[in-house]
Amino acid sequence: MSTMALPRLVLALLAAGCAAKAPQPRPSPVQPSAAIPPAPPRGEPELYLNMAAPGLQTAFGRPAFVRKDGATEMWRYDGAACRAFFFLYGAPLAVRHVETLPHGAQNAADMDCLTALRAAPAKAP
Repeated sequence: MSTMALPRLVLALLAAGCAAKAPQPRPSPVQPSAAIPPAPPRGEPELYLNMAAPGLQTAFGRPAFVRKDGATEMWRYDGAACRAFFFLYGAPLAVRHVETLPHGAQNAADMDCLTALRAAPAKAP
């Protein structure tokens, strides 16, 4: 075999090997296991909308949980039968959105829940 024949043979074998491979199947897109539930209906209770942070703490006491994301804060209050979430932002820091779990039939916040939480005895700031 000549010195030129060996490289040609190697190239031919490599080309044949590449051509013989079956194309790889594309992975199917990942399907979510459960759909994201719809957002609760809008509707801020007028009594709490734009309430300043000190007023909210006077009305409900110290929140069970506070989450801060940049200039936005979420204050959570826990009751026996429900939870309330107050979203505060702006200058001065004030309530801009209210939700409860469970939420009201027509609004994101259930007034019975908010009334029960407000009547709870722990109000110490």
